[in-house]
Amino acid sequence: MTSKRARRILTLGLLLGGLSLAAVAAAQGTANAPATVATASPALRPALNGERRTLTLPGFGRVAYYADPRGAGRPLILTSSVNAAASAYEMKPLWDAFAGKRPVYALEWPGFGSSDRPDTRYTPELMTSALTALTAQLGTDVDVVSLSLGSEFAARAALQDARIRSLVLISPSGLGQPRGGTQRATGEDGGQTLYNRLNAVSSPLYALLRTRISIEYFLSRSFRGPVDQGLVNYSLDTTRQPGAKYAPLYFISGQLFTPDAYSDLYSRLKIPTLVLYDQDAFVSFDRLQEFTLRPGVRAVRIQGTDGLPQFEKTAEVVEVMTAFWSTPDGN
Repeated sequence: MTSKRARRILTLGLLLGGLSLAAVAAAQGTANAPATVATASPALRPALNGERRTLTLPGFGRVAYYADPRGAGRPLILTSSVNAAASAYEMKPLWDAFAGKRPVYALEWPGFGSSDRPDTRYTPELMTSALTALTAQLGTDVDVVSLSLGSEFAARAALQDARIRSLVLISPSGLGQPRGGTQRATGEDGGQTLYNRLNAVSSPLYALLRTRISIEYFLSRSFRGPVDQGLVNYSLDTTRQPGAKYAPLYFISGQLFTPDAYSDLYSRLKIPTLVLYDQDAFVSFDRLQEFTLRPGVRAVRIQGTDGLPQFEKTAEVVEVMTAFWSTPDGN
């Protein structure tokens, strides 16, 4: 591989966390480049050690989730981020920490993981409906832990469903000006023009995004130390599934973000909320201090992490979360 082509692939890796118009031009320039990826496999191996179940979302299809109902206490729902390679594997350290101790469930967002991946319109409302459908399926109060953009969907769901009794938001988007990508719909058309440009080169573009070098580069921006190779390998697997490119196009074009998530979502929350953060290559936390002035909101900095503290500081994250749930305002 030439150094010029390698640099192009690394640049395209940024699309996993948000895409600039300059990167779109680079993608168009490599539209005819040969794809060095494996043939898609229809069977995606499980991301977690739990029972893989599905629920039906009207107008969409099947949404997958993992279940381990053992243990005692309020059920815990884990939700991943959204990117070009998102899956429940992103929450594996927390799943492993809590499985068997309390009932735990992990949702696969529509268009990702083992959920259906049709060529349809993906919106924040669609994603949110998957989470509220799971809470309805469980039929009881739950605690929700969400990562990055998944935090916006979780906050939206909490405003709609009183069964969500608390939120833990890990490196949430929507609390400041974004970095490293669009992170929100831009332009008067809400990102539709950018989506159309991306869709025109979606197959070669996604072929580049799902190479190991691109995935490892993206993940390296979220790890302070070595990148977890289990996450890399599962990211490779999930991006090779049929229809894997459809939902990421809406993410990259900014259409899955709420333009003012703080005003429209976070500031309206009335339930106990914990924010875990440190550094993050893709989001900033300019309004976090303002958020913590609200009743029931806490923030804990997990030092030495870059967006995925559940992998690099698992014990500390679990300790902080457990302490949060054990206090009166955490319940």
